[in-house]
Amino acid sequence: MANKTEVKDLLNAGVHFGHLTRKWNPNMAPYIYMERNGIHIINLYKTVAKLEEASEALKKIAASGRKILFVATKKQAKDIVAEKAGNANMPYITERWPGGMLTNFVTIRKAVKKMTAIDRMKQDGTFNTLSKKERLAVDRQRAKLEKNLGSISDMNRLPGAIFVVDTLREHIAVKEALKLKIPIFAMVDTNSDPRVIDFPIPSNDDASKSIEKIMEAVSQAVIEGLQERKNGKKEEAPAKEEAPAKKEETKAKKTRKKIVAPVATATKEEATKEEE
Repeated sequence: MANKTEVKDLLNAGVHFGHLTRKWNPNMAPYIYMERNGIHIINLYKTVAKLEEASEALKKIAASGRKILFVATKKQAKDIVAEKAGNANMPYITERWPGGMLTNFVTIRKAVKKMTAIDRMKQDGTFNTLSKKERLAVDRQRAKLEKNLGSISDMNRLPGAIFVVDTLREHIAVKEALKLKIPIFAMVDTNSDPRVIDFPIPSNDDASKSIEKIMEAVSQAVIEGLQERKNGKKEEAPAKEEAPAKKEETKAKKTRKKIVAPVATATKEEATKEEE
């Protein structure tokens, strides 16, 4: 079990700093502790509670074998999210969000397959038969696809959930997930609307230290879920191995019965005749 996130740790990371009071969203009122120097201060006790709730849900999704798509395209978040999501072996989008990424997933998969086809061309030697100009164009196309979609190349179906840093910036991703009823986990600042998020985590989504602290807790929960799934598979393996053995044993018993029963009957009949 991951170490419980303490209020003190969040305080040191600056998770409690919200936006200017004039930029606030009234729906964030339940998560705001006070106002100081024109800035809203987030109630970190509520942040801890919401973070634990979100982590538990993410752990269950990871344990079920579904993917969690992490989305963060802002400068101060992209490297952190790429690292943490990569450690958890989960797909992520840190460049521009490709429109229709979720609602038009089939087309996105075609683009990923195109990237795979180019790699295959390079392996089987077809790439070398192209002219210099064509090779350059193909390389450029491959680099562009890798930059935008390389991190989701292993995502063969729609994710079980998405995790968003800054719901205002990633509003298209949020809308697509809402349309497809995909659970949304997100860091919500005081200028965001938490009502459209299934698992909102009230926190500062602008500071890199704050983002790293939340992502650390979330990614650890996902890793634990994956470990649980792995352990569950290991336990199932011996049971599956025992099943054929039992089957063979039952088969042997049936075979023995077929052979022994007639012999026993014949012996009994012979003994009866001798007595007569």
